[in-house]
Amino acid sequence: MEALKQGMDALFILLGAVMVLAMHAGFAFLELGTVRRKNQVNALVKILVDFSVSTIVYFTVGYAVAYGTGFFVGAGQLAAHNGYALVKFFFLLTFAAAIPAIISGGIAERAKFWPQLVATAVIVGFVYPFFEGIAWNQHFGVQAGIQALTGAEFHDFAGSVVVHAVGGWIALGAVLLLGARRNRYRQGGTISAHPPSSIPFLALGAWILTVGWFGFNVMSAQTLDKISGLVAVNSLMAMVGGTLAALLLGKNDPGFVHNGPLAGLVAVCAGSDLMHPLGALVVGAVAGAIFVAMFTLTQNKWKIDDVLGVWPLHGLCGAWGGVAAGIFGSQALGGLGGVSLGAQLIGTAMGVLWAAAGGLMVYGALKATVGLRLSQEEEFDGADLSIHRISATPEREANW
Repeated sequence: MEALKQGMDALFILLGAVMVLAMHAGFAFLELGTVRRKNQVNALVKILVDFSVSTIVYFTVGYAVAYGTGFFVGAGQLAAHNGYALVKFFFLLTFAAAIPAIISGGIAERAKFWPQLVATAVIVGFVYPFFEGIAWNQHFGVQAGIQALTGAEFHDFAGSVVVHAVGGWIALGAVLLLGARRNRYRQGGTISAHPPSSIPFLALGAWILTVGWFGFNVMSAQTLDKISGLVAVNSLMAMVGGTLAALLLGKNDPGFVHNGPLAGLVAVCAGSDLMHPLGALVVGAVAGAIFVAMFTLTQNKWKIDDVLGVWPLHGLCGAWGGVAAGIFGSQALGGLGGVSLGAQLIGTAMGVLWAAAGGLMVYGALKATVGLRLSQEEEFDGADLSIHRISATPEREANW
């Protein structure tokens, strides 16, 4: 029976890893559909290569930073207990690799290729797993200190803060250091629209992410006996709430509509195992509203050229999710309890500050040494031709 349980747990978390791996196709197509046509190939290549670099770095360095466990032992030892430790690594790797995938959307259309891979290695090797170890592996006694102060540990079941807020706030530093795409904001305050190249591809990316998210959230239980239908239904309700809020506030804009469910899912991750489904619906709706309002503000008022809106979507909605777990996870609002608003505020603030500082340091160092931006000519030609020497539709252009 014990061997059977180990095998079922290994299969359970492996299925979750595969579902979250598929989400990286969602990141790719969401970016592909949002950027201009001359940058579509670059969007696809970046996500795949970033994932590959993340795998090597997290296997050799990052996982040990977060959990103190390495893999430089014999294969027989690694295969023990049906290789559960290995598939758990695979599952958590897909979370870690989401960080550069998030950043990719913010810096699209003007970032150099190789410096971004260096940034990926540093972020996945140290910046992300350092906070991951604090939140999910009791490092440095931080969780014990939060519990002593507030009566509960910082709770982030599936990564609203650990993954999404961290990714979004790292991305903000990169976006600010890069600057806006050329001719995005012109003299006199006029704004040049850079419309999405393909709404169908944007929608496809959003749908792939939405479906994969149920592996992201539900399989965060990590063992079959801890699986919770509450997590699944709360994820569903938050997705729906985010969609409808983005539809209404975004005035039927398809870009907002398809990012709305993602905003809701980002926000519900932290407390999806605690909230009542109606609470999750509210959390998702608030997240959808945050995304629409803050994307509009950052793009049009503050002139921060965050191409896919990853700071509002992941950075702000992730932070909201961390706080919301302390509100809607309480028994007073129908939740299971065992969570403290004070603990959630402290943990969320720690994640935001660490990520913002890490992003500025990593990308600031790269800007000062090798540079971050394509040249003006390369950006005009597009990242596809400048970096990869081929466009998304070479045959059509040759015939033309």
